Amino acid sequence: MRRRACALLVAALALWVAAPSAQAAGYRYWSFWDREGASWMYATQGPSTAVPSDGDVQGFRFTLSEDSSDAATPRGTATFGTICARTPAQDGKKRVALVIDFGTKSESPSGETPPKQRTACARVAEDATTAEALASVAKPLRYDSNALLCAIAGYPSAGCGEQVAKTTNKSTEKTDTPSVGLWAGVAGVATLGAAALWQARRRRHV
Repeated sequence: MRRRACALLVAALALWVAAPSAQAAGYRYWSFWDREGASWMYATQGPSTAVPSDGDVQGFRFTLSEDSSDAATPRGTATFGTICARTPAQDGKKRVALVIDFGTKSESPSGETPPKQRTACARVAEDATTAEALASVAKPLRYDSNALLCAIAGYPSAGCGEQVAKTTNKSTEKTDTPSVGLWAGVAGVATLGAAALWQARRRRHV
């Protein structure tokens, strides 16, 4: 029994050391957001079809995520009043406040450094789309053949919505630390080993 317990303990420790990493498929792209009060909401339309109203705040965030549910939101709390304070209203025009967040170094393509986050107030025609508002303040823009927004202000210089493998540990989804369940299993096997050793010693003394 002692040999069996020791074998189980070794197997459990080997499982911990070789804990598998999952290759989660993510995408590197420009996400598009609408601001409602103090919260960001993932836009339900693309920038080429969305028509914002005067006073709206919209955001773009370069991100690496699996889908919209885990996409990082634009950072900062600048309001329409702050962003458009120096852009006076004009008849026949509307003002749209834009937050452009180029993301973090860890989200950037290899060899590129994200520019600093910026805000801009676009004063455009009343029927202008978000894409037109963005083009008026953050050229050059780059699109692919499917009208997917690939670059804002020239960033990134290449690529468009490419799939990227993200390595995560299945137990924690964030770190390589063994899960509570795995530690409990190792502890349980260790307890069995101790019990087996105690039984063996007891029999020798009987």
